[in-house]
Amino acid sequence: MAWGTLVLFKETLYILDTNTLSQLFRFYYRDNFPSLWTKFNQLVMNGRILSTREVMRELGDGRQAELAYRWAAENEHLFPDPGTEDVLFVSRIFGVRHFQQNLQSKKGKPRRRGADPFVIAQAKRTVGTVVTEEAKPPNGTRIPNICEHFDIPCINLQQLMDREGWVF
Repeated sequence: MAWGTLVLFKETLYILDTNTLSQLFRFYYRDNFPSLWTKFNQLVMNGRILSTREVMRELGDGRQAELAYRWAAENEHLFPDPGTEDVLFVSRIFGVRHFQQNLQSKKGKPRRRGADPFVIAQAKRTVGTVVTEEAKPPNGTRIPNICEHFDIPCINLQQLMDREGWVF
């Protein structure tokens, strides 16, 4: 690189899955972890946290933490509706036969809705990094497996904290 060359570093945009938001609100209470919440809120204010409307729906369906849903409702702008580009990418995901299993619940029944493919599509469109607590089983159909297939960065909450240099 030549002297005087301007180098711009793009800060990572994090696309949060339902389970990451649930874990954040379930295990890291604001009163007990104020510095974590200060740092997280800074990411939000800097436009580096995003999710999708489907995540908000999952948070509100009664299975997830109520605090997370209330926060999501107060920050609705972080949960946009999927656009045409997102829907087309979701179709690409399910065009891979192996990933069609992701459409089914653990009991083998079709899921009425699911945020997973929309979280991945949001990351693809925005060149973001997916943040999920899902593991990546060999030959699996989970978020990390799908992200790997489509070359989309995927980390968990602890890795986000490490990348951001958060020390408490």
